[in-house]
Amino acid sequence: MIVGSRGSDSRLLLGAGAGALAAIAARRLLVAGLMLKLRRGVRALNAGDYRPLLASFADDAVLKFNDGAHRWSGEYHGKTAIEGFLRSFVAAGLTGEIGELWIAGAPWRMTLVTRFDDEARAPDGERIYSNSTMLFARTRWGKIVFQQDFYEDTVRIGELDRRLTELGIPPTGA
Repeated sequence: MIVGSRGSDSRLLLGAGAGALAAIAARRLLVAGLMLKLRRGVRALNAGDYRPLLASFADDAVLKFNDGAHRWSGEYHGKTAIEGFLRSFVAAGLTGEIGELWIAGAPWRMTLVTRFDDEARAPDGERIYSNSTMLFARTRWGKIVFQQDFYEDTVRIGELDRRLTELGIPPTGA
């Protein structure tokens, strides 16, 4: 038996345990920071300012929205197109709330999935739309390079578009 090997093993195990705890804590801090950033962006969006969310996208980002017979249908390539989408979202009076967030990968190539519940109200306050969405995003060093939205009920999007048209709210920016 080598003298001192038992102490070395203990220090090695303690060091490995401390490293694992530090990694878990760092990941939790990353999730908390991302949630804070996303919630601030959505609060601004709800107040009519889409710029904080737009700043989260890379210049060459792609936003893929549910296909269908509605004003938001299709893919938006680049920040200018995504800005038009966000302007249309705000003009329609849509508001939302971020739910849970799941992340995977390293900061230079991270995948994010979050729940986003949104709604719209008519000028008289009547709720004319409500839906739940899962947003899937890939990032590169903190900037979204690809986002795709998956809706609980895609029929509601078309119904909202028809209702907005009836209320005289035209498609804008998209």
